[in-house]
Order: sequence, then C-alpha cells, then structure tokens
Amino acid sequence: MTVARRLVVIGASSGGLDALRSLLAGLPETFPAAVCIVIHTSPESPGVLPQILDRVSGLPVVQACNGQRLENGRVYVAPPDRHLLVEPGRLRVTKGPREHRFRPAIDPLFRSAAQVFGPAAIGVVLTGDLDDGTAGLWTIKTLGGTAVVQHPDDALYPSMPLHASAVVDVDYKVPLSRLPSLLVELTSQAPPEPVPPAVPRHIEVEVNIAKEQNPRDAGLEHVGTPSPYACPDCHGVLLEIEEEGRVRFRCHTGHAYSLKSLLAMMNQGIEDATSAAVRSLEEASLLMNQIGVELQRHDQIEAAERMMEASARAKRRADAIVHLMRDHAYALEVND
Repeated sequence: MTVARRLVVIGASSGGLDALRSLLAGLPETFPAAVCIVIHTSPESPGVLPQILDRVSGLPVVQACNGQRLENGRVYVAPPDRHLLVEPGRLRVTKGPREHRFRPAIDPLFRSAAQVFGPAAIGVVLTGDLDDGTAGLWTIKTLGGTAVVQHPDDALYPSMPLHASAVVDVDYKVPLSRLPSLLVELTSQAPPEPVPPAVPRHIEVEVNIAKEQNPRDAGLEHVGTPSPYACPDCHGVLLEIEEEGRVRFRCHTGHAYSLKSLLAMMNQGIEDATSAAVRSLEEASLLMNQIGVELQRHDQIEAAERMMEASARAKRRADAIVHLMRDHAYALEVND
C-alpha cells in the first residue's frame, strides 16, 4: 500500500450505519484514496463498527490507531470516545474536548483533513441530526477541497446535510446511490498537490485543541470574544468565534458548539432541571398528604387540613411546570 495522496473524509450520525454500509459496498477494491469515517457513537460503544462495515466493503476497514500509517485503499473508523485526526502520512487519535456534544465528532476530522490535504481532501456529510460536519466541510471547501453532501431528500435524517448545504457552497448534492460512483470519479483524477493555501489561525487553533493542546496555549483567546453564555459541560465562559458571519462557540476547556448544538444542550439542561423540580414537588406532595392522613387519624383536624392544602399546592406547582415544559417543547418543534 502507498501513502495516501488523496483523502475522503465521511461524517454521519443518526441513520448513518445503513448509509455507510451502502456507500462502502459500492466502492471498488482498487479505490485510489484513503477513507476516514466518523459516526456519532456512545462512549460505551463496544467498537464493532469496523467489523460490521468490513463485511460489506471491498476495502479493508479497520479501527483507527494513534500513529497509524494513512494508506490508499483502506478505510479508517474513529474509535468510540476518541477524535480521529489527520497528520501528514498518518493518523492521530485523541481524547480532545467534545464538539457538538460528541467525541468522536465530525468537524475535528474534517478540519485536520483540510489542513493537511487542502485541495486533495474530499468531505462527505451524510444523514444525521443537528449540524456537526458543517464547520468542517466549510473548512475543506475554503482550503480548496471538494464538498459533497447526501441529498437531504434522500437522507433518513436530513438535518446534517441540510445545514451543510445552507452554509457551504457544496460541489455535489447527490443521493446515496450515486455517492460511490461520484467518489470513484473524483479520486480517479490526478490528485492535486496536497498543499493547502494559508491556513487561517482559528483553524490551526481548533485542530491543536482537538489534539489535546491546552486551549489557552493553543491561542483560543486570540480567535474568539467572550459571549454571555456559559458552557453547558463545564460552566466556563464560552468564547464566540465568527466565520464569515456564522457564529460558533468554544470554552476555555475546549468544548465546542454551534448555535444549534448549544441550544440543544441548554434545552437538555432545562429538561433535566425541571424534571428534578417536578419530581421533588410530587414527592413532597405525596409526603405531605400522608402526614395529613396521619394527623386526621389523631384528630388534629386543623393541622391535617393545612397539610392537605400544602400538598395540593405542591401538586398544582408540579402540574404547572409540566404544562410550561410542554409549551416549551412545542415551541422548539415549531421553530426547528
């Protein structure tokens, strides 16, 4: 095997397993590029995705290892709870900060591919929720690479390709069935020199953060400005990073969010907090009701009535919170 001079990076989330199986099944054994894949997985995942994909792929599929040689005709899959990054001639596997709530995340792989391969990088965004992959695909396109998305009408979960298409001037938007032949066509052309134009400072900073460099040492404070928001993960101040009018966020620990993923995390926090409040109020209501019954049994009627009234107030408050959260969830669905 020869060291890869052209690289295809693929990102997927919800619905991604079937999409990846279909795509890899269509690539020939003579595919003249390396392929790196990130699919959102749980940190507790057993890491069997390479074996599943290898059964249908004409190319060998392996789980990426740190320092592994990057070769043509091989498929490398990000391990659970690790970012997959590209360096000249090899792979880097790290436990850098989560992005968009995920590790592995798509954006770190795409950014590093753009940084190393420039015009020789091909980025592919498949089915998935929210917008991981959008910032990374923008970076690939900005540094001269090729941007490809699965057609949203063809995706089981269209959000990721929709967001990528809205932000990036994509080169190809095709159904899954056409992706293998398109990638064969793109990689059969003479590869351009894998030397990108000047890499913007903030991209270098974010790649280094994914490589586990301390965000302050990497220069985060020089590429972002303080925002009014706190990081949902570590509660530090989020810095705002702007790319051609598009806003993203990073905290001093390195956690990264788009507007969409930040909202999703905040809403999860609201749901967790209100669920805890409802549970506490309902438990208090049940306990006060039981105390009221005991007071009645001992003929302490006035005290029993006060306790029953307090129990009813707690129950009404719990019901009111549930009603408010239903309205909040409906508003999010309407405005999604």
